Amino acid sequence: MEELYGPPDVTLDAFVPRFAAWARQHAASHRCVVSVRGDVVIGMAWLAVTQRVPLPRAFERLSGDVQCVYVVPDERASGVGGELIETVLDWAGELGLERVTVHSSDRAVSAYRRHGFAVSPRLLQAEVGEA
Repeated sequence: MEELYGPPDVTLDAFVPRFAAWARQHAASHRCVVSVRGDVVIGMAWLAVTQRVPLPRAFERLSGDVQCVYVVPDERASGVGGELIETVLDWAGELGLERVTVHSSDRAVSAYRRHGFAVSPRLLQAEVGEA
């Protein structure tokens, strides 16, 4: 993530336990998949699942957002990212999600397009705070 946002504000030793606690607290709404080569994690992807307002014809409605797909630089262009995206989309299908969105970096747009993502003229976004 340093590649995108610059140097981190906390050390890895401080971040890891906080992140692990966050993941446990959000296990009902966020699913994570990792890709491992040997004993090293080389990639990860997160799917956030959100309940939607019920409709008379569809009371139980869910949508998803692909979040934080990351592959270590040495493994990019090896297919790992595509496998992670496919796993997330498979989960979305199993869960019956109506749609899955992603806010992509410029570098990854083509990967998402290869896996069925397309620009939607009805999906709008408002920036309301700093990342």
